[in-house]
Amino acid sequence: MEKKLLPNRTLKAVFPGKYIQGDNALALLPELVKLLGSKGLILGSPKVKSKILPGCSSIKADESLSVEEFGGECCETELKRIGRIISRNKIDILIGMGGGKVIDTAKIASDRAGIPVIIVPTIASTDAPCSGCAVIYSDQGVFETVYYQKMNPQVVLVDMNVIAMAPSRFLVSGMGDALATWFEARSCDRTHSPNECGGYSTMAGLSLAKLCYETLLLYGKSAKTDNENHCITPALSRIVEANILLSGLGFESSGLAAAHSVHNGLTALAETHAFYHGEKVAFGVLTGLHLNGAPADETDTVYAFCEKIGLPTTLNDIGLRNISRTRLMQAAEKACAPAEGIYHEPLDITPEKVLEAMIAADTMGKSRKKHAHSR
Repeated sequence: MEKKLLPNRTLKAVFPGKYIQGDNALALLPELVKLLGSKGLILGSPKVKSKILPGCSSIKADESLSVEEFGGECCETELKRIGRIISRNKIDILIGMGGGKVIDTAKIASDRAGIPVIIVPTIASTDAPCSGCAVIYSDQGVFETVYYQKMNPQVVLVDMNVIAMAPSRFLVSGMGDALATWFEARSCDRTHSPNECGGYSTMAGLSLAKLCYETLLLYGKSAKTDNENHCITPALSRIVEANILLSGLGFESSGLAAAHSVHNGLTALAETHAFYHGEKVAFGVLTGLHLNGAPADETDTVYAFCEKIGLPTTLNDIGLRNISRTRLMQAAEKACAPAEGIYHEPLDITPEKVLEAMIAADTMGKSRKKHAHSR
């Protein structure tokens, strides 16, 4: 049946200025910096400073680049600290190098300073690198707000040699984040809800979101094995692209819904803070399937994928063993805050419904584990 077209809707999609992925891509950083500025600051995680940068001769030889170690949380305290360094040292281009929180901090700090940003992810654990939005947390790691930048990053530079050496848990977490892309995009399309860049999804945005899901199912298990062996293979390259590029373009240009709202709700529970963003998002995907009454075959496919690559399928898997309904309701209520994307789902949303869906997701996950162990 032909899809009904709605009039007077502004379609909108956003992309990074350049996306570069390949072996030894870090060697390109100095020339990319020179395209955009004259005095660069690398905001890097402790591992970047101690393990990755010492092996990059082209970066070490570039006197226009200085390095600052990331403080550990994308919070106002850290953002103000980086802002002072940018101002004091007259930095005109910022390079965010590390995981999701380093990347988000660099995006926000550069936006506030009015300077370009280059993003160099060292792990493929989230879809943050390409996007023009970032999450601000409290100093204690509790979700506070989403910050929208004026532009997406000027360059996203992905070095496969660096990604392949990272622990596979990061790649798996990235697949959890990417897993949400198609389901949330589909919900936004079905309910004619706006995307994350202030418009409505293009055909390109929806197609990229669907390709992201299909790529995960095809290559996810092989990519995890290749990553464990630190081997750069076509499967690993495709999953890195899915986690970083396809998921980033898909979520921002097509929209968010239940999965990320459930993640945001779970951050209210301190026990979940030891788990990665994508791991909590994956449980949010399962919750969303139960919330929407998804078909059994689709639900089975998603649970099987999570089990195959090691993503959470129960509350226990994200640190919430024997949690009471009362405490879990705190997460459900936070997931239903007024500005949350969960209202893009095609049903009336209440904290009670979200609580029941979380419990249902956990119950099915436990049942499947028990059945698998009894074989």
